[in-house]
Amino acid sequence: MKMIIIRNLALSALGFICMCIAAQGQSSNQNEAKIEHLIKQMTLEEKIGMIHANSSFTSAGVPRLRIPELTMSDGPHGVRPEHGRDWELDNKGGDSSTYLPVGITLASTWNPALGYAFGAVLGSEAAYRGKDVILGPGINIMRTPLNGRNFEYLGEDPYLISKMATGYIKGVQDQGVSACVKHYLANNQEFLRGEINVEMSERALREIYLPGFKAAVMEGGVNTLMGAYNKFRGEYCTYNNYLINKILKQEWKFTGAVISDWGAIHSTKEALLGGADLEMGTDLSMLPNPDYNKFFFANDALKMVRSGEVTESVIDDKVRRILRVMFKTQMFDKRKAGAHSTAEHAAVAKKVAEEGIILLRNNKGVLPLNKQAVKTIAVIGANANRENAMGGGSSQVRAPYEITPLKGLQNYAGNHINILFEQGYTIAKGAKPDAALIKKAVEAAKRSDVAIIVGGWTHGYDYSVWDDNAYDAEGRDKPDMNLPFGQDQLIKAVAGANPNIVVVLYGGGPADMTQWVDKVKGIIQAGYPGQEGGNALAAIIFGEVNPSGRLTVTFPKKLADVPAHKLGEYPGDSINVHYNDDIFVGYRYYDTYNVEPLFPFGHGLSYTAFKYSNLSATIQNGKATVTVRIQNTGSRPGAEVVQLYVKDVQSSVKRPDKELKAFEKTFLLPGQSKDISFELGSEAFSFFDDGKMQWVKEPGEFEILVGSSSRDIRAHRTIKL
Repeated sequence: MKMIIIRNLALSALGFICMCIAAQGQSSNQNEAKIEHLIKQMTLEEKIGMIHANSSFTSAGVPRLRIPELTMSDGPHGVRPEHGRDWELDNKGGDSSTYLPVGITLASTWNPALGYAFGAVLGSEAAYRGKDVILGPGINIMRTPLNGRNFEYLGEDPYLISKMATGYIKGVQDQGVSACVKHYLANNQEFLRGEINVEMSERALREIYLPGFKAAVMEGGVNTLMGAYNKFRGEYCTYNNYLINKILKQEWKFTGAVISDWGAIHSTKEALLGGADLEMGTDLSMLPNPDYNKFFFANDALKMVRSGEVTESVIDDKVRRILRVMFKTQMFDKRKAGAHSTAEHAAVAKKVAEEGIILLRNNKGVLPLNKQAVKTIAVIGANANRENAMGGGSSQVRAPYEITPLKGLQNYAGNHINILFEQGYTIAKGAKPDAALIKKAVEAAKRSDVAIIVGGWTHGYDYSVWDDNAYDAEGRDKPDMNLPFGQDQLIKAVAGANPNIVVVLYGGGPADMTQWVDKVKGIIQAGYPGQEGGNALAAIIFGEVNPSGRLTVTFPKKLADVPAHKLGEYPGDSINVHYNDDIFVGYRYYDTYNVEPLFPFGHGLSYTAFKYSNLSATIQNGKATVTVRIQNTGSRPGAEVVQLYVKDVQSSVKRPDKELKAFEKTFLLPGQSKDISFELGSEAFSFFDDGKMQWVKEPGEFEILVGSSSRDIRAHRTIKL
């Protein structure tokens, strides 16, 4: 009887799902009919008005047909401050938004459910602020640690990026706001981003640089996509026939709108035919009052259609795509009201920070600190009390508040622990080691039980104090991985004064730590952890939260080890940059070529320990089911990121030593065990064949490698396909 009830419930659920799918299909068909009806009623001038900007972040609607303007906003990790219709911040103070952790910190959670929660906060606040499209997530591959915009992105591995981006997109769009995945494609450096031409193999394109975007379209259902500034194989990415028309719109069946990055269009006919749908930010030479009729998709496009040089059907397709976005974004209906800077949103920001902050080193168990035993803490470093929300370029956020590391530690310590703060270094253009500041920091460290040095880069965007290697921001790359402002000298001096040193690094990626890495007991990678970052950091330092973040990008010992620099080209010759590193990006290179990193991809420590056992794999119809048991063998609750890599034992082409093909973050109490199962389809074992221009799965032996990082494999098994 029980089985009959369960079966009936299952059939009822299946029927409900089918009804929902049918309803969605019916709604989509109805919308398409409405779209065609609107297009038939529009004049050519009205159509042209919809495909180019009419202010800094809007494109025109058609008032007589009740088609609204399309309103966009930057916001990979928070809705950007208001511009109004011009190009200057309004600075009225009423446009604060939850300052979420940045992309690299979100991805460091390795938790797609948090990706969804993150996107839901962003979408809700965008809806509240009247935005239709939020310009994120950014998912470009971290090819070099020097990219000034790495902090916005998610990592070096396409599979991980795909899973995190998909959750983010669905979270945003479930709030009735469109996400905009960017920057398509190969915008992997900021230096010369507006003119550099990227050359890479088809295999690298398909295996490394396209998968995240493909997942965003085909799994995430993203409504809009932003083209990149750079060229690809000689054509600008935003209207690259191969990337946009053939791959995105034909192969992947993308039905949404391609939005140009601001100023990424440089012609009219080529861009119209190359697949760009909406031109933004082009004629900025006339600021503060640009003439929007002089955009490439404005008067010039109108003339070309009237003369017959471009058919009106080309314009219709662009309008159709924009209208689809409007319908999907509920711009013709009543959208969810959204919410703004709520306690619930702040809680999501804190949770992402708690799971995204990474404990890289913990020698002799220096962490967590014992609140009862520690009497005095020296907090050292200009980043300890510096706010970062309004930095970074287009991703700036006017936060309602921002808990700095110093404030977070003070909040946690209360009256129980004496905290001594010393600046240690100065954030300023051309700043060098300051002997007086270092001396004060050393004296504070000598008087303390433990010293916490908060350094790294700043999330700045103040050109008046710009130092090339000081900032993680749009528009510039760093010249090297060296910490700015004399931080190496500061850390070495403080480490000589106190044996209990913990270094906390802010920043969008790796730093050169060779001068002091063996002189400190603890190292924490914080990324940019958002408005609750200081509280989250303090909770981890004192053990209230068990760290569970993992690296999404390999930390090399030195810049010369990075494959983009060692095998490939960076930054190119000002005309071309050749990706000779090919598919060997990140850990694919380090593990294949036996180059030892400082900290490997997937690495992150915990205050507890995990045991892997009972690894099994079964094969059926060319697919593998892999199961492994994970046990928390320590004394604290904690989370382990179980990472599954696949190695092709013998291949007809050179393949990486291993590739990430599945992962799961699992939370376990002390002593608790859990069996984790992974389903591996054909794509987990395939490579892209340039000659055949297709994916190939060769028969033979494959190793299933399961562990805690790409260099910490705990169990393995060989299977035969």
